[in-house]
Amino acid sequence: MAGHEILLHIAGGVALLLWSARMVRTGLLRAFGTELRKRVGRATKRWTSAALVGFGVTTALQSSTATAMLAVSFAGRGMIALAPALALMLGADLGSTMVVQFLSFDLYWLSPAFLVLGVLLFMTGTLPLRRHLGRVAVGLGLMILALDLTVSASEQLRSSATLESVFSALADETIVALLLGALLAWLFHSSVALVLLVVGMAAGGLISPAVAFPLVLGANVGSGIIPTVLTLRSRNEMRRIPLGNLLFRLIGAILFLPLLELVTPLIAGLDPDPARQVANFHSLFNLALVLAGLPLVKLMAKATERLLPATQGETPEGPRYLTKEAAQTPALALASATREALRMADIAEEMLGKVADAFEPQGQAAADELGVLDDQLDELNEAIKLYLADLTREPLDEAASRSCTELLSFTTNLEHIGDIISKSLRKSAQKKIRNKLSFSEEGWRDLLDIHARVADHLQLALSAFVTRDPATAQQLIDEKHELRILEQEANEQHLDRLRRGRVESIETSGMHIDLLRDLKRINSHITAIGYAVLTTEEPASQHRKKA
Repeated sequence: MAGHEILLHIAGGVALLLWSARMVRTGLLRAFGTELRKRVGRATKRWTSAALVGFGVTTALQSSTATAMLAVSFAGRGMIALAPALALMLGADLGSTMVVQFLSFDLYWLSPAFLVLGVLLFMTGTLPLRRHLGRVAVGLGLMILALDLTVSASEQLRSSATLESVFSALADETIVALLLGALLAWLFHSSVALVLLVVGMAAGGLISPAVAFPLVLGANVGSGIIPTVLTLRSRNEMRRIPLGNLLFRLIGAILFLPLLELVTPLIAGLDPDPARQVANFHSLFNLALVLAGLPLVKLMAKATERLLPATQGETPEGPRYLTKEAAQTPALALASATREALRMADIAEEMLGKVADAFEPQGQAAADELGVLDDQLDELNEAIKLYLADLTREPLDEAASRSCTELLSFTTNLEHIGDIISKSLRKSAQKKIRNKLSFSEEGWRDLLDIHARVADHLQLALSAFVTRDPATAQQLIDEKHELRILEQEANEQHLDRLRRGRVESIETSGMHIDLLRDLKRINSHITAIGYAVLTTEEPASQHRKKA
């Protein structure tokens, strides 16, 4: 086989490794993503338990980057403190070594078994869980196949004098090898894929431990760079977690370099197989990082806080008013939560306004923005719920307790509105743009009319919530009936266009009906705000009459 063909085989093996690792991660996230997120969110203040959670989640996902982004998300919502988050990441780093350990054994015979099992599960599965597990099995089969491809190609390069001289030079330049490993891990966006590539090259006899071990150290550093870069535009409070993890990895790698001559014979004594030596070194480094790093997480947390100090008003999307100081006084806490709830209302109103833009032929940017706004809405909603939950741990008077209930009802309705827009309307808009579909002129006019009415109703609901005016709330409820009549008329006119064979109406019939249904659902949540105002104001007015 010619040299360029061998390099092409290695490149193909790397590409297959990256793709199969993504398949495994995607399948597991879709199958167990909710449970994995819950486990990250429950990481306690005890650093050892946080590290175990990180180990377990990353062992499943085989991506410390994915775990880091989950931790960053929870940190942005105030759900996990910095020190436990850093402990969680130390455990995550160790968890990422598990698949390398598994694949470093001679398991090539398992590849066809995983592929057959995965395809059977995916093709015959009616339940989503079965199909997701099928995707995981196919991914594992392809990872083993990719490693086999890399090993076979590497064996044929052993006779290359050029490569032998290059890798001999790297053996004497451990810092260069470390930097090369970090660069490749960052380019691959996967330290697991790079370490498996090094495993394959070591198994093929292409590189010695003197080159493989610095490359593995670099892969660990590069894996820490990935989430650090991905969070550059986030708030400083969120950026501290990946930065602290990167510093742990970088310091650990630098301290390990002088110890390579001592460690190499110890690793060789555990197992003579070169592939197993790379996997064992990878695990040993991360285990040492956990043991040495856990007692230092508080110190690292303070260091990252100094490097990335919190600044007021860094970004508009996070909670602004839910301060610990205000939480000491129920009245101030409720006022702060109300201000955040009104910010949610502004976002929901903006989302509803952009729906029409998203359905235009060039509406992809507006559709993408709806997803971003929904994330902001969810973040504020969760922050408000947690804030009020902390507030209600102490007994409140009747008025404060009623205000908490009203706020939760208000934010829940807004969050449902955002979900309908993001998960249903936005997807319909993207489908319309992707398939280059068009509504009939009359049908689009009907939809815009109903959309405008719903937007007016949202403004009316917000006015009723702020002023606590029963008359405004009653007006909102009365107009619900008018919107129902308008929706029925729009449906009848759509059916008439279908009977007349209008091509645009036939092509977009399902989408048209879904739009009407979704706008009606949004209006129901808007009206629920009006009902909540009436039900809370009526007992209050009766109490005033008795007084």
